[in-house]
Amino acid sequence: MQETDWSSLDVAARAIRAAGMALFVIALSPGASKGAAIVDPKAMRAIGTIDPRFQSYNIEMVEVTGGRFWKPYAQGGGRGDRYAYRPPIDLANARLRKLAAALGPAYLRVSGTWANATFFADTDNPPAAPPAGFDTVLSRTQWRGVADFARAADAEIVTSFAVSPGSRDADGAWTPDQAQRLVDFTRSLDGRIAAAEFMNEPTLAASNGPPAGYDANAYGRDFKIFQTWMKRTSPETLIAGPGSVGDSTSSAATGINSRDLLAAAGPGLDRVSYHHYNTLSPRCGVHDDPARALSEDWLSRTDTALAVYRGLRDEFEPGKPIWLTETADAACGGNPWDATFLDSFRYLDQLGRLAKAGVQVVMHNTLAASDYGLLDEKTFRPRPNYWAALLWHRLMGTTVLDAGMASTRVIHAYPHCHPTTKGAASVLLINISQHRSHVVTLAAQAERYTLRARRLQSARVQLNGPTLALTGGDDLPRLVPRTAFAGRIRLPPASITFLVMQDVAACR
Repeated sequence: MQETDWSSLDVAARAIRAAGMALFVIALSPGASKGAAIVDPKAMRAIGTIDPRFQSYNIEMVEVTGGRFWKPYAQGGGRGDRYAYRPPIDLANARLRKLAAALGPAYLRVSGTWANATFFADTDNPPAAPPAGFDTVLSRTQWRGVADFARAADAEIVTSFAVSPGSRDADGAWTPDQAQRLVDFTRSLDGRIAAAEFMNEPTLAASNGPPAGYDANAYGRDFKIFQTWMKRTSPETLIAGPGSVGDSTSSAATGINSRDLLAAAGPGLDRVSYHHYNTLSPRCGVHDDPARALSEDWLSRTDTALAVYRGLRDEFEPGKPIWLTETADAACGGNPWDATFLDSFRYLDQLGRLAKAGVQVVMHNTLAASDYGLLDEKTFRPRPNYWAALLWHRLMGTTVLDAGMASTRVIHAYPHCHPTTKGAASVLLINISQHRSHVVTLAAQAERYTLRARRLQSARVQLNGPTLALTGGDDLPRLVPRTAFAGRIRLPPASITFLVMQDVAACR
């Protein structure tokens, strides 16, 4: 199959602009000499809730089967061939399982462009090559590994199904034979598919697996077949969709837009899903300046995409929860800085924005592949975004708060009730200024966790001073807070701070 030609798209790299969506940020003084805003537990109020599996991740289907995926920059990604073959991921690896389990409960999405043309060989002796109409073979052993990994990591499986010519009848209509075999085999493993999208990114259908000439009408016909089959064979599975990428306020970059897809399919979604990347990576021809990665323009692109898909949700599936089922900084394997501390600002800011906006689930792409993985794909050791994810998981609960403060474009703040301590709240404070400290006044004592790096594009990150790393026994280190007493505290330049405060009435 011809892989998605991201370089031909204007998605995110050229078309996305900041939207005027509300963002909770604290009004702070530019230094310690003037009055600073007060972070007061008594002022916080609940404004919404998110799914307990809000913070989730992807393992691409091509990782499970083995195949050509985005080549890391350390292997020459961005120069010449942008893909490199990789063997199937070792889902039994003890380190991988331990680090994934530390983020549970979560959703594990196994999908991606390659899933659109993957043949499930319902046998313990799969063919060496896929049958006509498919590009890749998924074996029972590999899918059993997915189910075992999900169980060990406290993750629920989300997937999509093959839509390539091999999955169709003589008239070109989609048939559920392949999907049925995958659902049945999952059940035989005492597992289940928690949610499914019909296909991956139908807005890119011209280049990602369906037959030539595939359009919104064909999608609508196929989706209705899929919906009827799913309700009959696996009614407990949530139907998510359309799983699109690349829509703008005017049109989709590929000629098939989500409005037409939703109109052709008709109602029937349990979750409205979409994908979002801020930009395209150099592998696909875009060379962004990393200096922009802490700008409000860059961070607010999350809002721009959500505004489009929330508008479509309101029009076609009013009231349905919204899931972002694939996201990272840059499509095509990530930007060169996505494996460094610099992208942790985007990662945590995106989680904060989307939780405040009511998005129920955010699935990062990927857990452990190419440069946007939370873990290094060869060693499975944590990258800075993994440490950011771990702190979010341990400190930010499902009740979203608002502190009712004024806003600025320098300090972003997102308060949530604590996930395990009744009556406590955690406030995430992000100082996106690269050169200036800012001051905030605490109305009460707090536990403080501050992430920094000696260089923004460093693979090492410090928590309250010491560098975070696995122990010699491959255990996670203790995440030790410092006490922040009531009064003024300084937020260093380019830093991320979590404050845990007690006696929050909204969290009792």
